[in-house]
Amino acid sequence: MVKNRAAVPRAGAGTLLTLIRTGRASTRADLVRLSGFARSTVAQRLDALLEAGLIVPAGDAGSTGGRPPETFAFNRHAGVLLGADIGGSHTRVAVTDLGGHVLAETEADLDVADGPDAVLAWVTEAFARLLARVGREAADVRGVGVGVPGPVDTATGRLVSPPIMPDWDGVSVPERLSRALPPGAADPVPVVVDRDVNIMALGEQKAGGHDHPDMVVVKIGIGIGAGLIVGGEIYRGAQGAAGDLGHLRRGTDEPCRCGNRGCLEATAGGWAIRRRLVERGYDVRTSQDIARLARRGDHETVRLVRQAGRLIGEALADVVGLFNPSHIVVGGNLAEAREPLLAGIREVVYERAQVLASRDLQIVPTTLGHRAGTIGAALLVHERLYDADRISAALG
Repeated sequence: MVKNRAAVPRAGAGTLLTLIRTGRASTRADLVRLSGFARSTVAQRLDALLEAGLIVPAGDAGSTGGRPPETFAFNRHAGVLLGADIGGSHTRVAVTDLGGHVLAETEADLDVADGPDAVLAWVTEAFARLLARVGREAADVRGVGVGVPGPVDTATGRLVSPPIMPDWDGVSVPERLSRALPPGAADPVPVVVDRDVNIMALGEQKAGGHDHPDMVVVKIGIGIGAGLIVGGEIYRGAQGAAGDLGHLRRGTDEPCRCGNRGCLEATAGGWAIRRRLVERGYDVRTSQDIARLARRGDHETVRLVRQAGRLIGEALADVVGLFNPSHIVVGGNLAEAREPLLAGIREVVYERAQVLASRDLQIVPTTLGHRAGTIGAALLVHERLYDADRISAALG
């Protein structure tokens, strides 16, 4: 995992665990220096972390003389995490170790409009299949992270008036998944829910090599959304609805699937491109189908994807002017079209954004690809499980 630059809270054993699991410290000397604790305090809290199975001895570090110092590592093998990335037309799930490294994964074309019963039933069945595949049991599950394509009350995991998910309004995903976890699951298992673009941003930041304090992660598939990272942390806004890029008005009168008119998605989302291609006789169902056609060089598809990139670039140029990020990371199924989409975005952003805000701006593709969401979902619950204050309250 990429090192966490955020200040570590001075909170007992949780402080030491945070230093170890983020890679900032591995020896007693490191822990004393970075925590400010006395050596005796560090020794006591290391013993508590070892006894709880949260860390393990990792051998001896190199030494320039004398006895090599003992090192410690986060115990990523003491259980598993489940992650689900529920998109507008496609869902991916994964089992990871406690550090967010993928052990097994699967995916399916699922329309979120089919409703929570159908989609969450598939998710829980897929979790059970993946656990069996990696030889783990429900009792090994330490937490579940879920991303959904709509606004979420992150305190409760309840969806709030999601524009493209009318049957999901008021649904508590944690309640549904907690009831549906396989028999034998630990009780209680935390289920943490956030918007799909936020978990993708978390995945790219923590595991994708994009550890930048101010950046935008754009997800372009059937719909369009943006995850904002401000000062190294995900910015969700007052009600958790920040980053709804796809429903910004762009001066057209095209009807949008959210019920409004003139939204960016109505002209640049994968569902809008699909509609135009179907009108021209193409057999396409998903944004992945569109991306495949673009990679094969189909002239009409490339033209539509590049035009979509330009329209998205117009919206992102406004975001750059308001937010001044250092990086824009572009992902999602439609981003698999690669150069036509990225070229369209770059062309307009660099042309229209203020010179100072765009001078050092980098617009780059995702490094995690389709795994960004599921890894981010696992890391979302990882952050909750190993919160420094929570660990300190339990271990001192």
